[in-house]
Parts: sequence; structure tokens; C-alpha cells
Amino acid sequence: MTPRPLGSRRRPTTSYRAIALLLLLTSTSACAVLGQGEGDVHSDALKAESCWDGTFDLAPDFFGAIPFRETLQIRVQRGSDLQGVSDGLEVLVTELSSLRETELGKPIEVGLAPQLLSAIAPGLALGAAPRISMSLYLQNSCHSQNVILYGLSGSITFAALFSGDPNESVGSEKLSDATFDVLMADPRDAIPGTVDVPAAKTSRVTGHFKFHFQRGQPGQPFP
Repeated sequence: MTPRPLGSRRRPTTSYRAIALLLLLTSTSACAVLGQGEGDVHSDALKAESCWDGTFDLAPDFFGAIPFRETLQIRVQRGSDLQGVSDGLEVLVTELSSLRETELGKPIEVGLAPQLLSAIAPGLALGAAPRISMSLYLQNSCHSQNVILYGLSGSITFAALFSGDPNESVGSEKLSDATFDVLMADPRDAIPGTVDVPAAKTSRVTGHFKFHFQRGQPGQPFP
């Protein structure tokens, strides 16, 4: 038998190539796509200084959650790009275990975080921190204005809420399902010395989201 030249390779047979392709397709179809979910974020009259004044539909297609101890950060966003260059809604849940045990199916008040309140009106007596805070960031639509609207009042109702365990194996415990109706504004528009924003500069934002937590690789700041 004539030996093959050094460095030459035997071409795979058709059956080997077919098997390799089948394995690739199987492994690809078995992998869940991160960020899948459903929802909407809408306002009939969104008001953002020097950027937006009219109907707004976020049309989100990316849904994610970041658990940390007793908090859960939920992100409902258009596109999967970095938050700093995207439009999206962020919901911060605190007292996660207590809320899951006693508040599912009940409206929960949305309010401003104490740090934000003290920055708006230093020295003003502050009440208890809200269990839910919410913000609408428009870093794509209003990238030159750096617009973020915060939930001043309103409520959100969770039908289901992710347990917060990154290693959760029970499908139903990974689900977050909520509807909300919140009054939002830029806190910098508040009357000096108060946290009261004139009604003409507030926006009613409504919507819902439903998705299962999917654990992925940590975010990378560079490719």
C-alpha cells in the first residue's frame, strides 16, 4: 500500500459529515435563548424634557433578572445591548422572600428610593424605603439627553416572582409575571425643596412582563 504524503488528511465520509451536522443542530436547538419572554411597556403621553412628548411603546424583546441576597433587579428592554445605550424598564424588588410569601396577587406600591429622595430634597424627612422602585431609561431614544424617568407612585402586582436562587431547578419558581400602572417623571423637575413634580411633567406608564429566569455567563464589558 502506498503511504499517504506527510501532512495529508483523509477526507471525512459523507456519513461522518452528516453525523457531525446532526449533532450540531441537536445541540443548538436544545439551548434556550437568553432573554426570552413577553411583555409590553406603554404610555399614551410620555413626557421627557427635550426628547419625547407623545405616545410611547417600548416593544421589549429582552427580559432578564439579577438576584442578589434579598433583592431582585428585573430588566425589560428593547434589544440585548448594554443598558447605557438602550431603552428599557428596570424594576428593583427588595424584601424578596417576604414579598413572595405574602404579597403575590396583591398590588404593591411603587416609590422613589431614599437615596434619590435625599438628592432631590436634602434635609426632607423621608419615610420607609419602598419595596419596589422602577425606572424607565431612554438611553437609545434620548442618548444625548441622558433621560431616566422614575416611578413616583402607582403599583405593580406579581402573579409570580422568581425565587432569587441562581441555581433554581423548579420551572415554576423561575417565573416572574407582573402587571403595573405607575406615574413616572424626572425627579429633577420637582418643585425646589420638595419631591412634588408638576402634573404636566408626569407620565402614566402601564404594562406587563412574563419570563423565566435563565442563568447565563456574567456580562463582559469588552468583546
